Amino acid sequence: MRAVLLNETGGPEVLRIEDVPRPEPGEGEVLIRVRAASINPIDWKFRRGLVPKQLPAVLGNDISGTVEQTRVEGVAEGEDVFGFAPNGAYAEFVVAPPPAITKKPPGLSHEQAAALPVAALTAWQALFDRGGLTPGQTLLVAGAAGGVGHLAVGLGKHAGARVIGTGSRRNRDFVLGLGADEYVDYTSQDVAEAVSGVDVAFDTVGGETTKTLLPTVREGGTLVLIAGAPPEVEAAERGVRAELMKMSPSRDQLARIAELIADGELHVEIAGTFSLSEVDKAHELSEAGHTRGKLILLP
Repeated sequence: MRAVLLNETGGPEVLRIEDVPRPEPGEGEVLIRVRAASINPIDWKFRRGLVPKQLPAVLGNDISGTVEQTRVEGVAEGEDVFGFAPNGAYAEFVVAPPPAITKKPPGLSHEQAAALPVAALTAWQALFDRGGLTPGQTLLVAGAAGGVGHLAVGLGKHAGARVIGTGSRRNRDFVLGLGADEYVDYTSQDVAEAVSGVDVAFDTVGGETTKTLLPTVREGGTLVLIAGAPPEVEAAERGVRAELMKMSPSRDQLARIAELIADGELHVEIAGTFSLSEVDKAHELSEAGHTRGKLILLP
């Protein structure tokens, strides 16, 4: 089969398509023909060497595809599934255990399904498991047009929250179209001055953005980050809980989110689709940090 291998760290040009042996499923595993895989920021961070990873490696976590071979009771050949590829997703075939995958709803395309595992679970767990968001509360999402951010906006609205998104001017109409009640263009407005009394602030960007979000959160509120160190001292002085979140795989949560999209109650944006031979272009776009929605590979 063909797979994208990372043999050394560096720019997008170090990603190489190679012919490698097709994996064989062991007892309790299924072999999946990959129909779509998605790119997440952690992928190019591994590629750059910013996050340690044993090499050589196949990058990627998110897949959607069709069961080619099964050694698991209750999982049939020909079933469409999606979820996590433990040994890398940028390939024509992957092997996965049942806890890592779940059935794909018929109303969900492979591209949509592949966009969900990391991004959607990160948004869900940040808002509800860590943020404790409830109906009627106010949610602030920084980076609201991104792969995680746009799903957070949709999930927040579905949960009955008032949602404020931040981003550049070009994404205003897109984020408001997702249902956001308000939008702050950080290039022309000071977020800390424009917003206050937030119950949950979700920072998908990190860095300097975190400093602008903390003053917007009310006393007793929560700031959830997925990049960078939480400002624990400053947050404690304001009576705010600030914490860094790491996503945990959950078949149940993933299935619930997929059904929301299949039923038309939640939107997942596909920013672009690429063949394996175009993986370098996809990585360039992801690393640039201005992508609206998710980037998808089609093996």
